[in-house]
Amino acid sequence: MTATLTETSAPAPAPAPSAAAAPAGPLDDARSQLAEAAQVLGLSDGMQRMLATPRREVTVSIPLRRDDGSQDLLIGHRVQHNFSRGPAKGGIRYSPHVDLDEVRALAMWMTWKCALLDVPYGGAKGGVRIDPRAYSTAELERVTRRFTSEILPLIGPERDIPAPDIGTDENTMAWMMDTYSVNHGHTVLGVVTGKPVALGGSLGRASSTSRGVVDVALAALESRGLAPDSTTAAVQGFGKVGRGAARFLAEAGVRVTAVSDQYGAVVGTSGLDVDALEAHVDATGTVVGFDGADEIDGAALLELDVDLLVPAAVEGVLTAENAPRVRARVVVEGANGPTTPEADAILADAGALVVPDILANAGGVVVSYFEWVQANQAYWWTLPEVEARLRERMLGAWTAVREYATSRDLSLRTAATAMAVERVATAHRLRGLYP
Repeated sequence: MTATLTETSAPAPAPAPSAAAAPAGPLDDARSQLAEAAQVLGLSDGMQRMLATPRREVTVSIPLRRDDGSQDLLIGHRVQHNFSRGPAKGGIRYSPHVDLDEVRALAMWMTWKCALLDVPYGGAKGGVRIDPRAYSTAELERVTRRFTSEILPLIGPERDIPAPDIGTDENTMAWMMDTYSVNHGHTVLGVVTGKPVALGGSLGRASSTSRGVVDVALAALESRGLAPDSTTAAVQGFGKVGRGAARFLAEAGVRVTAVSDQYGAVVGTSGLDVDALEAHVDATGTVVGFDGADEIDGAALLELDVDLLVPAAVEGVLTAENAPRVRARVVVEGANGPTTPEADAILADAGALVVPDILANAGGVVVSYFEWVQANQAYWWTLPEVEARLRERMLGAWTAVREYATSRDLSLRTAATAMAVERVATAHRLRGLYP
C-alpha cells in the first residue's frame, strides 16, 4: 500500500485564526467558523487547536488499468477529523477538484453536523481526484475497490462509515461494502451507508438530504411570515440534493422559478414544471434546453429576485463579490460551505436569514445513522417511519438552534457551530487526554 498515515501528533497544528481573517478556501472558512464559536464558548487555545486539527488522515495512490489497457494513477484521501463522540462518519467524493484541504474542511463540518443533530458519530470525509464522467462504470468499480482496499485499515462499522457524496452513488457503496466484506470473510452491511435497499440500505436514504433541506426551509420561511403557496425559490444544483429539494419544494406549494446545474441555468417566472424538468434532465443530462424556460448564466441564478435561495452545488459560491446582489430573504444551504464568512456578514447586514449547512443539509447523515442502526439490528423500518423520524430530528434541531441564537444574539451559523463544538469539546473533556 502506498500511503501517508498521520495521527494527531503528526500533522502541523492548525493555526487558531481570527474570525476576521480573510479566508482563501473551504478549510479557512471552516477554521474561521470554529474560531468564532470558540470565542463565544470561551474555549482555551489548546482546545481550539485540537478541534481544528484532524485526528487522522491518509493519502493513497490508486493505480488503475483502464479499459483500453493503458494505466492511470489517481490520488485519494480519507480524513477522520474527530471521533470523540463515536465512529467517524462522512461521504466519499469523486471530483477533479478534490484536494486534501477540501477534504479536511468537509470532515470538520461533518463533526459539527453529527454533534448538532446529536448523532453518535464524529466527522470524516474522503475523496478521489477523478472526473467520473470520463471513466466507464467498470473503471469506476476498479477505482472504488482499490481505494477501499487502500483505506481498509481505517474504516469499519465501529471505526469509520463512508457514504455517497458528489460523484458517487449507491453502486459505489455496494462496491465498497463488498470489498470490505470479502477482506473480512463475511458480509458487513454496516461498513457503509447509502447502499442499495437490496443490500441493507434504508428506505428514504437517497432523498433524505433533500427532505431535510426542505423541512428546514419551510420552517425558516414560516419564521419570516412566508407561506409556501406565496413563496418563490431558486435552487442551485440539480444533483443528489438540489433535484430532490426542487421537487419537494414544489410539492409543498413553493413556486420554483429557477434551477441550475454545471452547464447552465433555466428560469421561468411563472414557475417551472419540476416533473417535466426531471424528465428532460433524464433524457439530456442537463437542465439546459428545457422547454418553457429561459436560459441564463448559472451564476446569475444566485442573484434572482426570489424569497428562498437554496445553494445545493459546491462550496464557496456566495462570496464578498456577489453577496451584495443576492435578493433572497432566506438562504438555506443545501451544499457544504457555499457561503464564505465575508458573504455571511454581507447577507446578515442585508437582513437575509442564512440557515447553515451543518443544520440544513444534515438529513443525509441522520438517515445514514438510521441505516447503520437498522443494519446492526437486521431490522428495517418503513418509509413513513424513516421520514417521520427524520422530520422530527430536523425540526427539533431547527428549534434548538433558533432559540440558542435568539437568546445569545447570534447568527444561526454561529449558534449552530457553537452548540456542536460545545458538545464535541465536552465529550473530549469527559474522556480526558491519553495518556
